[in-house]
Amino acid sequence: MAREKLSKAAVAEALAGLDGWSLAKDGGSIARSFTFNNFSEAFAFMTRVALAAEKMDHHPDWSNVYKTVNVTLNTHDAGGLTALDFELAKTMNRYFD
Repeated sequence: MAREKLSKAAVAEALAGLDGWSLAKDGGSIARSFTFNNFSEAFAFMTRVALAAEKMDHHPDWSNVYKTVNVTLNTHDAGGLTALDFELAKTMNRYFD
């Protein structure tokens, strides 16, 4: 998948079809918080996402506190958002549902 930085219009279009995610204040990343019933569910989600991210060679910036996983996505080497970020966000949404 391409690592070309998306235009503002392409970012807005991709974000419109992505439940739960929002554009960060800097306009160069997207973010979402996932809340689970407990730590075990949160950790299982992170493990599943980690395996998918590794296959994509695209890794999230994230943190976990008890049952909440906070995620920020961008493509560092492109200097902003790429199709990879939105693909990983969609994968996370599928795993969360």
